[in-house]
Amino acid sequence: MPQNEYIEESIKQHGRRLDHEERIRKRIAREPHKRSQVAQSAFGLKAKLLHQRRHAEKVQLKKTLKAHDERNVKTPSGSADPQTARPTYLLDREEQKDAKALSTAVKQKRKDKAAKYAVPLPKVRGIAEQEMFKVMKTGKTGRKSWKRMITKATFVGEAFTRKPVKLERFIRPMALRFKKANVTHPDLKATFQLPIISVKKNPQSPMYTQLGVLTKGTIIEVNVSELGLVTTGGKAVWKYKA
Repeated sequence: MPQNEYIEESIKQHGRRLDHEERIRKRIAREPHKRSQVAQSAFGLKAKLLHQRRHAEKVQLKKTLKAHDERNVKTPSGSADPQTARPTYLLDREEQKDAKALSTAVKQKRKDKAAKYAVPLPKVRGIAEQEMFKVMKTGKTGRKSWKRMITKATFVGEAFTRKPVKLERFIRPMALRFKKANVTHPDLKATFQLPIISVKKNPQSPMYTQLGVLTKGTIIEVNVSELGLVTTGGKAVWKYKA
């Protein structure tokens, strides 16, 4: 055997320490604390590279978890012969095999439906950027002013991954992040506090819609499954645009 494998040879002959598994468990338990300490104490270019790598790891982890959740999505089998004639109403359908592609198609249909809703633009007052954003001074000498803090209420989804501090341009304060909205039912004359699903359209700007800013006239999607609403066809309604 090679001379550099003396550790493996020793393990084969004499075995490991009695507390080997316990030491390994403690080392793994200490690892997050060490990474956190390094991330907080690092500065300069090393900190920027470290945060970029950590952000990429978080995004990859969320993608893996999402793919794991979508693994049980049923997909149509591609066993159909392409030479076989298909009905007219099936010509525009494509054979979807990937669960991610199905999810993307569903999201696109939701966006198309949201485009139908008109917003009373003349009744909504325009908000200037000076009122919406607060300039944040950064840098060692405070000369850089490219960061902006949003001063209005915002909605951030559950799957949101914050960018590294060195690269984040728009800051949404935790105190101004809303997860629920007070929705008044026109027929019941009652107000309910319902969880927000997404921000469909902000009449001020498409950028405000992307950032999830909640201002007057904004169309939001809320979860109404708790109310037990039923359509005329007998189907249960679980979301509603308010």
